[in-house]
Amino acid sequence: MTTQKMLSVLRKGIEKYKLIRDGDKIAVGVSGGKDSVTLLKLLAEYRRFSPERFQIIAITVDLNFADAPTDYTPIKNLCNELNVEYFIEKTDIGKIVFDIRAESNPCALCSKMRKGALNNLAKEKGCNKVALGHHADDLVDTMMLSLLYEGRLSTFAPKSYLDKIDLTLIRPMIMVKELDVIGYSKDLPVVKSCCPANKQTKREYVKNLISSVGEQVPNVRDMMFTALIHPERYNLFDKFESQAETIK
Repeated sequence: MTTQKMLSVLRKGIEKYKLIRDGDKIAVGVSGGKDSVTLLKLLAEYRRFSPERFQIIAITVDLNFADAPTDYTPIKNLCNELNVEYFIEKTDIGKIVFDIRAESNPCALCSKMRKGALNNLAKEKGCNKVALGHHADDLVDTMMLSLLYEGRLSTFAPKSYLDKIDLTLIRPMIMVKELDVIGYSKDLPVVKSCCPANKQTKREYVKNLISSVGEQVPNVRDMMFTALIHPERYNLFDKFESQAETIK
C-alpha cells in the first residue's frame, strides 16, 4: 500500500476519534518493530498537511537484553531523514523481568514497566500525548485475550487520559489493518526483536487462533472489528437488564 493510501486510513481514525489537536507535542513510542516504525513514518508525513499543527518526537525504551543488545542506528537514521528528534531511554527492564524476577508471564510486567519509562520521558520532554502503534488487528486480538484469559469483554480505546501523569495516550493506526502495515513496512528499517519471549506469548496464540478461524471464515477479523467499533451491533445483558421492566 502506498503512503498516500496509508495516510488516508490513518486520517480517518485521527478525525473520527479526535486524536490530534492544534499545539500537541506527541511522543511516538518506537520499539523498532514494524508497527511502531510505520506509525513514526506516517505521523511524520501526516504533519506536513494536517489541519492541526503539531510536533512529534520519537522515543525508544531500550529493554537492555544482556545476551542480545539491540542496535537502534537504523531508527536513528530514519528519524534524521524525517526530521524527528530521537531519544533512547536505557533501562534494565529485560534483566528485571527475565533474570531477577524470572516471570512466568513476562509480558504483563514488561509492558507495565516499558510504558512507565516511555511516559516519564515523554513528560520530561514536554509532551502532552504519547502515540502507540496498535492497529485494527491488535484491537481484535486484545478483545480475545480479555475474553479467553480474563473472562471480560474488553479492549483498548483509541484515546485515553492518564490522570496520574497528565498524558493522553493515542493510537492513530486504530483503523489500519496489519496486512497493510506488513506490506508498507517492507521499505522501512525495522529492527528485529531480541526478546526471549518473542512469538511465544498468549497474544501470539490468540493471533494464530483467529487466523485458523479465518480459514473457514475469511472475513472474520473485519467482522470482529466492526462489532467492536459500532455501538448498534452491541447487544449484551446490560442492555437486557435496562429494558427488562418495559418488556411484558
